[in-house]
Amino acid sequence: MSDKKPKTRGLGRGLSALMADVAPQEERAADAGQPRKSDFLIAIEKIFPNPHQPRRRFENEQLEDLAASIREKGVIQPLIVRRREMAEGTFEIVAGERRWRAAQMAQLHELPVLVRDFNDTEVLEIAIIENIQRADLNPVEEAVGYKQLMEKFGHTQEKLSAVLGKSRSHIANLVRLLQLPEEVQTYLRDGQLSAGHARALITSQDPVSLARKVIENGLSVRETERLAKAPDQSSATKDASQTKTRQPKDKDADTRALEADLSANLRMKVSIQHDNGQESGLVSIRYTSLDELDELCQKLGS
Repeated sequence: MSDKKPKTRGLGRGLSALMADVAPQEERAADAGQPRKSDFLIAIEKIFPNPHQPRRRFENEQLEDLAASIREKGVIQPLIVRRREMAEGTFEIVAGERRWRAAQMAQLHELPVLVRDFNDTEVLEIAIIENIQRADLNPVEEAVGYKQLMEKFGHTQEKLSAVLGKSRSHIANLVRLLQLPEEVQTYLRDGQLSAGHARALITSQDPVSLARKVIENGLSVRETERLAKAPDQSSATKDASQTKTRQPKDKDADTRALEADLSANLRMKVSIQHDNGQESGLVSIRYTSLDELDELCQKLGS
């Protein structure tokens, strides 16, 4: 048995070099002052999808929206392709299958392409990188992408953080979600649970049962964290649900105005729960990403 580990440098070409070909169009346009020019136009029937593309699901509604944009403005960002050895004059998609599918719906006859000389391993790596960059990925899909880059190509979290523009904590926390049972991951894929809920469930003795209760009772992330640590999660769930029901809904105008001012200054949702007849209360700040949490910590620290 070999104990040899994959080299952390990954491919000889380097992750940064590969990223240059799949960076978002907006960034390239900003750097160059104009959209990237294609090598040439290729007839759409001579372009074929990558049979090993890790992304299998393409939402029809999103493809329709993209097709409508293509009908109006054309394909702004060229596809990245490589030549197919099995059939001269034909090409395989390396990055841009969504644009290819939408262009077919828009009944385009030719597509702009950038022809690159990538081997099979590099094609797989680029496909994973391109999927990670997509804004509509659910947390599980994004986590799988990071795990593949680390396991298949030996990239470290630090390397991915530097090249992909994601914080190391963001990558680490997402990869941890893959420890959850498949049922919980399905809830996460479907949007029934947020990534914050899922992270709290990792420490639970019975994450599946607790996940069902969280969805059924509409519990917050903080309540989920408390339940995950509770020895008797069934009774804790009941208490949390009752507490949620007892929370006052009406707030005076001054409190609402103060919430609005703080939310505007922090660019995050702020909630104030003031104890009636007391000088104490609770201020809650909701963040939607780990980057926002980092930003909040910096503001509070300064």
